[in-house]
Amino acid sequence: MTSDEIRETFLSFFAKNDHKRLASASLVPASYDPSVLLTTAGMHPLKPYFQGLETPPHHRLASCQKCFRTPDIDVVGTTTRHLTFFEMLGNFSLGDYFKQGAAEFAWQLSLEGFGFDPADIWVTVFEGDDELGLGPDEEAIEAWEQIGVPRSRIVLCPRSENFWQAGTTGPCGPCSELYLDRGLDWGTEDDLPGGDNERFLEYWNLVFMQYNQDPVNTLTPLPAQNIDTGLGLNRMALIQQGVDSIFETDQFVPLMDLGRSLAGVGVRGGTDVDERALRILSDHTRGMTFLIADGVVPSNEDRGYVLRRLMRRAIAQGHRLGFEGAFLPQYVDVVTETMGAAYPELVRERETILRWVTAEEQGFGRTLETGLSMLDDLLAGGEVSGEDAFRLHDTYGFPIDLTREIAGERGVPVDLAGFDALMEDQRLRSSAGAGAQERVGARQEVVRRLSEQATAFTGYEHLEERTTVAGVLEQSGRTFVKLASSPFYAQGGGQVSDTGVIECEDGDCRVTVDEVLRSGDDQAIVVEVREGSLKAGERVVARVDRAVRHATEANHTATHLLHAALREALGTHVRQAGSYVGPDKLRFDFTHGQRLSPDELAQVEDRVNAWILGNDPVRPVTTTLKEAQELGAMALFGEKYGDVVRMVQIGDGDYSRELCGGTHVRATAEIGVFRVVSEGSSASNVRRIEAVTGPEAVTLLRSHDALVREAAHALRTSPEQVPAKVADLQRELKQAAKGATANGAVDIAALASRAEDLGGVSVLTSAVEVADPKALLDAADHLKNALGEAAIVLGAVTGGKVSLIASVAPSLVGRGLKAGELVKVAAKVVGGGGGGRDTMAQAGGRDPDRLPEALAAARQAIEDALA
Repeated sequence: MTSDEIRETFLSFFAKNDHKRLASASLVPASYDPSVLLTTAGMHPLKPYFQGLETPPHHRLASCQKCFRTPDIDVVGTTTRHLTFFEMLGNFSLGDYFKQGAAEFAWQLSLEGFGFDPADIWVTVFEGDDELGLGPDEEAIEAWEQIGVPRSRIVLCPRSENFWQAGTTGPCGPCSELYLDRGLDWGTEDDLPGGDNERFLEYWNLVFMQYNQDPVNTLTPLPAQNIDTGLGLNRMALIQQGVDSIFETDQFVPLMDLGRSLAGVGVRGGTDVDERALRILSDHTRGMTFLIADGVVPSNEDRGYVLRRLMRRAIAQGHRLGFEGAFLPQYVDVVTETMGAAYPELVRERETILRWVTAEEQGFGRTLETGLSMLDDLLAGGEVSGEDAFRLHDTYGFPIDLTREIAGERGVPVDLAGFDALMEDQRLRSSAGAGAQERVGARQEVVRRLSEQATAFTGYEHLEERTTVAGVLEQSGRTFVKLASSPFYAQGGGQVSDTGVIECEDGDCRVTVDEVLRSGDDQAIVVEVREGSLKAGERVVARVDRAVRHATEANHTATHLLHAALREALGTHVRQAGSYVGPDKLRFDFTHGQRLSPDELAQVEDRVNAWILGNDPVRPVTTTLKEAQELGAMALFGEKYGDVVRMVQIGDGDYSRELCGGTHVRATAEIGVFRVVSEGSSASNVRRIEAVTGPEAVTLLRSHDALVREAAHALRTSPEQVPAKVADLQRELKQAAKGATANGAVDIAALASRAEDLGGVSVLTSAVEVADPKALLDAADHLKNALGEAAIVLGAVTGGKVSLIASVAPSLVGRGLKAGELVKVAAKVVGGGGGGRDTMAQAGGRDPDRLPEALAAARQAIEDALA
């Protein structure tokens, strides 16, 4: 069976058995689950259903989920089965069938779908655990025996092997795993499933989610018993295709062959090529292709860091194998050709994927050369410390495995323990979302305690609602309220929550709305009591602040227009990477590798304003996810969408369709005007634009007008002539800074930079080249203005004679510094004389060769006077 046939066999089997077939969710987890960087299991996108936060689309589900596990990055290539990116097939029951049903489905599909001999299938079950207060899972044992599995092929395994839990607390339960006995060619008579051997290969795990663990080791039964299973597609392909390694299965053979071809060896034939390197390239290029297709871009943070590390490890292996020219795009094409039919996003995002891999390969090629040079220097010292290896890895992007391999070839030790310790420190610093997960959990608990009944959001239709208080909670000095129905938008999708008031119908209470917290499809309102008190069951009137809501809506619709304008101006690689939408401004982060030029920024701003002027209607449309995707609607990567979605379409949709739950204006003209405030970098390969609309934009434009009028008044010109007048002044300043003589010989800025600070006084003694003594005087005047409180002595040779000039700030004369005395000291050295005022004096001399000595004597005189 091919991998495609395995996938279809599994999904169609469960579809025929009343399971709703779900498309794979993104590799970027939805916003409700910040505890992980990337989707690591088939059940991750379904967690809200298991937790009771959302209503599932059906009580039985099945999916083939894209997964990525970062801990396996360093292991890939050293074994026959480890991967970073893989596909997980799963069937799920939410309060429907349990152990007996899960076992029967698994057994039937194993025999009828995958053609296994029942005599070759063994199963493991949970043996019990004293800490948990559980004995052996007799219910699972009985389920397998009823199917016909003999007791001799049912093996008891400990908690570490056969008890599933997502964390130290939360939903959990025993599990049962199916193993294929590959025969004595792979082991011995004494081998058993769950042991460290190759004879028994696990291919399916059935998780029986029946308990909640809280606190640790204390179990209480869940209100509903659920099933969560996982069957690794790639491992099943290994079994079905009769090969020893996942890298010999149909999804990997074309990638391995490409690597051999690029390395200049025969396809599947050469022994002179590093198989480990080929495996790393095959796995990592699959992973990078799928990550970019799901909206991740290379950076030095979070998911972008994982992607960059993956790409750089692949690039390094290609260089080690002697690949010439750009090779990552070739891998992208093979992955797309192999898996594009099952995952159309690979085809749809091909140009974007190629753009990012090409840019990273070109950039890291230079980094690789720098790293190799630095590593050569370290290796010459006889060892590579943990700090050096970490600096190469973290600062310069030079992979540790490459450091280790090159050092090993030269017999130089690397302090890997020190490196690992520093890496662990970094992982702890950058661990994603622990605090956020706690906040999400606290919010969910608040909403649950207020009322089990979810609030109905009515804010799309109107801004005032007569409703009932469903619950009130005082906690940590804050008052939380839940309404049966609410017009208040809860913060989400980048948009801030609504503000407003809630008043009792009989007029004896009033609270202001400070914040609206989202929990799945539910909400809780944070209020500040102004009069009386709210009580559960009370009839109230809830009113949204119309002005704040409208300003927020204008910014939200403008954000969609900005997104469309950026993709039109820069390319379809532009994807939203974060946003803030409030009444004061909008902030939009997007994937792009370089600063926007002034022309590009003007083009984007003009395009948005043209759409605003067109007064196109803004229509929220409720439709199916499939239809929205077919219409080309943009979706936020990482967001979870059900079968029915809300699509916001502007105009006829030819330039903007986005899946969005936020609130919007009715037509683009309501935005008024759009003005970019700033454009800059948010992260590596992510740019940020901040902008304002409506009254805020008008206020900004008026303030700019006032500044121009003020500048025109100061310059004694009209506002229209300000740029020309400023240009004239800049030319004059530049001319003055050069001490403009006929030949422009004196560079005042360069001379001033040589001044030294002696006790708070700028001191400059220097020889200069000028055409005549007057130019020397002009230079001293300009320097006096440039340096302020300063003592200056300049000398020049003109016409075979020495000219000297001294300048002393008036405030320094009282400290014993006098220009006349300084110039006399210098003139005496060059065989001349002169004098003048205390603040300005001139002299001459006959001995040009002794000018340096004369200036040194003047310098010493200054130091003596200041001392």
